[in-house]
Formats: sequence, C-alpha cells, structure tokens
Amino acid sequence: MQRLEGRALDQLRPVTFELGIAPHASGSVLVAMGNTRVICGVMIEEGVPRWMKEQGVTGGWLTAEYSMLPYSTQTRKARDISKGRLDGRSTEIQRLIGRSLRAVVDLEKLGPRTMWIDCDVLQADGGTRTAAITGASLAVAVACRKLADEKKLAMPPIRKLVAAVSAGVLDGTPVLDLDFNLVATEDGEFVELQGSGEETTFASDQLNDMLALGKKGIAELIAAQRAVLARLMVQPA
Repeated sequence: MQRLEGRALDQLRPVTFELGIAPHASGSVLVAMGNTRVICGVMIEEGVPRWMKEQGVTGGWLTAEYSMLPYSTQTRKARDISKGRLDGRSTEIQRLIGRSLRAVVDLEKLGPRTMWIDCDVLQADGGTRTAAITGASLAVAVACRKLADEKKLAMPPIRKLVAAVSAGVLDGTPVLDLDFNLVATEDGEFVELQGSGEETTFASDQLNDMLALGKKGIAELIAAQRAVLARLMVQPA
C-alpha cells in the first residue's frame, strides 16, 4: 500500500535540517518534515528559576515554548497574545517538548543555568510537535557543544539525542504520520507515548506494531541528526 503522494505507509516524510537559522541563538535549526517547517532555537541564561532557589534544587533548568505563527496555517491563526492567554494545545505541546529534552540533558552538569527552547511553526502540515522535538534535540546538541567549546563546561551536558514521530493503524495496517505520538531516545528508550482509540479500540498486537514502527522512524530521524552533527564535527557526549 502507498499514500496518495506515493510514499510507503512505513516511510517518513522527507526530512531536512538547516542549522544556524537564528544567529543570536546558542543553537538553532530549521527542521522540515514534508511540508511542516519549524524553527527551533536555544538560548542559555545564567541563573535558574526562583522556585529552584527557594526549594534548594541544584543544577540547572530546561524549559520550552511553542507557538504557531499566524501564517503557518491556511487561514490566519491569531497570536496567543491577542487572546490574552496561551491556548491549551500550545501549553500541552511546549510541556511535551520540555519533558522530552529534560530526559536527555543532565541538568546537574548544566549548572546554575536556564536553557530556553523556542519552537516556532512556520508552516503546519501535520506533526508539528514531533518536528519540534526532533529539531529541538539537534539545536540543544549544538548549544551544549558551544558551552563546552567556550570552556563554560568540561563536557556537553546532553547525554543522547531524542526524536519523535507519530503512528497509527489504518485498515488494520500500522502507518507512520497519524495521531499516536511517540518520543524516544537514540538507544531506543521511550520518553513519552500519546494516543487514544478515537471512538474505537485497538489491540495489544496493534499497539506493539505501532511501537515498532515508531522506533524504526525515530531511528531514521536520529541517524539524520547524527549525519548533520558529523558534518559539523559536533558530537554530543
């Protein structure tokens, strides 16, 4: 079986990474997954949130913000600031991005610093959260290496790369790019799974099929990340 554009059901959309898209950021990536495009930028501030100081929490902190630019969709999407609040979807996605990257960054090694990850969707054609996580992982790897190169840290605090895809079941067949989101590290460990039956149910063997398909897709994304880092002679610890 193939999709309308000729892509196999277990095939990723074409993926590209363009580094250095935001010169003032410590690390930045324009990630394209098919027609979805997201800019992921990382900035590092000296100091940690007040709550860490008050609670005596050591190390650093990593947090994320996510937004869809007004022209990222076919009909204009109003900015959250015009509504006076962040919409629920954006809140949920930026928390997911933060959790995904905190799973692979050693916050103790980061030291008393805050790492901000900003993910801005330029063009939305499905899978913006998975693209954001995958791009942010690469941007964080570059930012962490920069900290080490500037002698602010002995070693980059990123332990491994992370990436994300979605999967699902269509007419009994596991398929990439549906609505079951998977986040996993380069050694195959899952960070988070998000999915539901949506007015139906799915069997355990179908779940296993989706997990296997998702891990395959994530392995391909991480190989693409590694290829970019190798070309730049930037290797996360």
